[in-house]
Amino acid sequence: MYLRRNFNSSKLVRLLGDASAVDADTSRQDIAERLSAWVGVFDSVTLHAAHQSIRAVVSADRAEPPSARALALQEQVHRVRSVLEKAITTNEVEAGGDRRSRHAAGPVEPTPEEQADFAPQRQRYLDQQRNMDLMIGPLRANLREALAAASPRLRQLAALDAVWEQMLEPHERRLLPTMPGFLERRFQQLRNDHAQDDPAAWRRPGGWLDVFDRTLQEVLLAELDARLQPVMGLMEAWNSGASRHSNKEVEKHP
Repeated sequence: MYLRRNFNSSKLVRLLGDASAVDADTSRQDIAERLSAWVGVFDSVTLHAAHQSIRAVVSADRAEPPSARALALQEQVHRVRSVLEKAITTNEVEAGGDRRSRHAAGPVEPTPEEQADFAPQRQRYLDQQRNMDLMIGPLRANLREALAAASPRLRQLAALDAVWEQMLEPHERRLLPTMPGFLERRFQQLRNDHAQDDPAAWRRPGGWLDVFDRTLQEVLLAELDARLQPVMGLMEAWNSGASRHSNKEVEKHP
């Protein structure tokens, strides 16, 4: 039996497929076969050892996570997402509006050459990726710590998530920095297609720089969703554990 090939297809993958004018999911392999391309022999040994070690954890349920702790974790996840989303959208709104270079004499409109340079756009994207690295990594580690202290079942999940993060991080570190390259091609395409447009209209609604700003924002938000998927999975497991605990309490005290 094969695992579904389109399991939880990422919006980021779909966007990149659209930008590249190719089918982003042409592979006929199932998810397990494709994942095997990322997991080498030594990774398999590490994963096997992790499975063996978490088996040693007592399987009997103990104290499940209290609802107050679950609420605090949910608020933390929501806060991190909100801060990162605001950083992305605020940055884009400013870039898409009347952004000006500031000098001693006051605000100066950027020249058409400056607006048509992709370098500032690349730096904007890299800055937002750095924000995600700084906030999502510690959030995920904090969730694992909470899960490990909650129950043996959730402790097993936390241990397995830590191993997967360690194995997949090198691939993410290699692939995510290539994102600006996709955007640069889109930037150049728009710039060439609208080379005859009045530079004063480039950033107006519908202008090519306005279109690019919205594209960059959409890709950043899609990357944020992709990076947060493991966090949301851990949070869902926590909520599921809390729900089971509540049901048991109801059964004990009808």
